[in-house]
Amino acid sequence: MATPIQIATRKSPLALKQTEMVQAWLQQALPDLQFEELRLSTKVDERLTWSLEKRGGIGLFTKELEDALLDGRASIAVHSAKDLPTQFQADLCIAGYLPRARANDVLVHRTGKAAPKTIATSSPRRRAQVGIFQDQAEWTTIRGNVATRMRKILEGEAEATLLAAAGLDRLEISAHEGLEFVELPIDQVVPAPGQAAIAIQCRAADLPRYEHLFCETTKRAVSLERAFLRRLGGGCQTPVGAHYVDGTFYIYHSKVGHTKFEFELESLDKIDAIIEHIFSEFSV
Repeated sequence: MATPIQIATRKSPLALKQTEMVQAWLQQALPDLQFEELRLSTKVDERLTWSLEKRGGIGLFTKELEDALLDGRASIAVHSAKDLPTQFQADLCIAGYLPRARANDVLVHRTGKAAPKTIATSSPRRRAQVGIFQDQAEWTTIRGNVATRMRKILEGEAEATLLAAAGLDRLEISAHEGLEFVELPIDQVVPAPGQAAIAIQCRAADLPRYEHLFCETTKRAVSLERAFLRRLGGGCQTPVGAHYVDGTFYIYHSKVGHTKFEFELESLDKIDAIIEHIFSEFSV
């Protein structure tokens, strides 16, 4: 029997669920191959007191998985696309993405606290945008997986937090006693570049083996969003929102607020020209 192909993943419940989804996708596309998980801890998983904002966010959730690709322990790594740095270590690339889930953010607040006095998030992007319409709130930071954050809200650490709808869906969380879930419109709170997309990373030499297996629509959209972020020189802790869906490119930047551009994204080849056009009208 052939040696199973190792898929590097973080150990959080959401990361494992996303890896399970990738493994099922690959198993259907490549039924003659076997796949198994290589579960890894990252420094940021182990150091819950770290401030992601102060440390820049770039690559904090991905480095150990990328190292496993480079040293041969794994052939594939699974990431939340929004966590990926805009530049990779040498010889690594994105093989593709699974079809994207709903990308909205969700305000999760204690029952009866629709105008929460305290909101906990480690995301400057969420804080900047939600603060526009929750201007009475004070802000605090929060770390931990989805279940931990929800528990901290129930225990009174804050009255609300913000979570990704895609993560809640993948963990099959739609309700919880003592909490209310409010989905925020994308034009009101623009998601992070890559939010709700599951990225599959591999060594560049292995790209021809995998690149045809995944969702082209998601690849085009996320590639545009990442190109926009790269042009700004940002990472996942930059207060920037960028999301392309159904012919509309939604953008948030703290210096210019919310804006959007309408166009059809027909191929990856058009992204550079689109970014040049946007930045000719987008002064930051």
